[in-house]
Amino acid sequence: MNLNPENIIKLFQYKEASPMLFNSGQFLVLFTVFIAIYAFIYQKKWVRTLYVLVFSFFFYYKASGWYLLILLLSILIDYFIAFLIHDAKTKNLKTFWLVLSVSANVGLLCYFKYTDFFIQNINDLSGTKFALKNIFLPIGISFYTFQTLSYIIDVYKGKLAPTKSLMDYAFYMSFFPHLVAGPIVRARDFLPQIRETLTIDRQDVGEGFYLIVKGLIKKAIFANYISQYADLVYGNPTGYTGFENLMAMYVYALQIYCDFSGYSDMAIGLAKWMGFQLGDNFNTPYISRSITEFWRRWHISLSSWLRDYIYIPLGGNRKGAFNQYLFLMLTMLIGGLWHGPSWKFVLWGGVHGLGLAIHKLWMKYVKPENSKFLSGTLWNLFSWTLTFHFVAFLWIFFRAGTFNDAIVSIKSIFTQMDLNYILPFIQTRTLLVVLLIAGYCIQFIPEKFKLQIKFQTGKMHFLLKTIILIIVIQLIFLIEPQGVLPFIYFQF
Repeated sequence: MNLNPENIIKLFQYKEASPMLFNSGQFLVLFTVFIAIYAFIYQKKWVRTLYVLVFSFFFYYKASGWYLLILLLSILIDYFIAFLIHDAKTKNLKTFWLVLSVSANVGLLCYFKYTDFFIQNINDLSGTKFALKNIFLPIGISFYTFQTLSYIIDVYKGKLAPTKSLMDYAFYMSFFPHLVAGPIVRARDFLPQIRETLTIDRQDVGEGFYLIVKGLIKKAIFANYISQYADLVYGNPTGYTGFENLMAMYVYALQIYCDFSGYSDMAIGLAKWMGFQLGDNFNTPYISRSITEFWRRWHISLSSWLRDYIYIPLGGNRKGAFNQYLFLMLTMLIGGLWHGPSWKFVLWGGVHGLGLAIHKLWMKYVKPENSKFLSGTLWNLFSWTLTFHFVAFLWIFFRAGTFNDAIVSIKSIFTQMDLNYILPFIQTRTLLVVLLIAGYCIQFIPEKFKLQIKFQTGKMHFLLKTIILIIVIQLIFLIEPQGVLPFIYFQF
């Protein structure tokens, strides 16, 4: 980036066509300046908090423009309502304030995210022709809405006392590494860190570097390159064979993992550089041998949020088997709708809920742990294959432009499969195939080996880290000439 006065001014202006991303040049420049100053002030709590808070608000402004005001409104509403809940003398009054907070936050989310969805469905059902609003979706609103709801609900349940400092609460809500695409951080885990005296040692810096570089490789090399093929096929699924649609399914399954987990890696790594712990958000989900295991490994902060604030309050497994399966379905339907205002997301969530219910039935009545065959190598291989393809097929609904496009793609896979395309596909798309194989194989690297790499990175000399970063950036420019692409989960 050429740092002439005009470009410097542009660094501080919001542009809807190019919101600030972790993998963009403008963020690299601004964060370099930010972290250089942070290194001198991070041990002074009040100064550190104010400094990071201002940068976080600026970062969100660069990502979402004046919709920063919506975030500020959400912060102010729940900061004061938390005290009203805590000080309320009766259960009914506590509940009133809780309902008010939930209504305000969910109302804002529904307005921005679901207004056109509701209007379109009313038009379809009644034959009316209400005009769509085409409302801009503030980046990250789904994430920070769930985050503030967890704070209010924890205060209501007595698990957390409301924080006395508005600055601390605003810091928790707006902390820029996790603000726009998670992880969804719990107040009871994060607020105490704000008040602590931070220590940032060489190991933290090394682990942060490891996570940031890993995230960049996942996003800018793997996800962005292979996305070009997924875009081609899902842009016109009828124009491609069954084999090509099948490959697009495998490509998108890897793309969404590398894209979202890459963002999470960078967010967690940046937080580590600043002395904060966000917790893991992905744990090699594609090695799962059941759909239940998958949801313990995929988007962990969301799946645990849905469990703790929807599934368990509904009744969890305390109200009989039938209700347990019903609660699973309802929870995953809500999770699907959270991802987007479309029936294809509702179907995606509902089928995942059905899969979870069937797996619980299987574990309850078949009891595979009592069978040598059902706990053996062949069965484990079958379970992994079934789980992976269950997840991958449902990603088609996630990626396809419309519900009908998803059906067309799946139908093509089952009715127009021609394996004669395999060799020409490999010959014409060699790099895609290499990245696809490498991306999936990395999932199966033993955890001990990964931990050893992370540990050794922490001990690595600064010069060697710089060389590695330069190599990664050069690979990004070599493989991804079309420029910076937004993260998939920014749209949620």
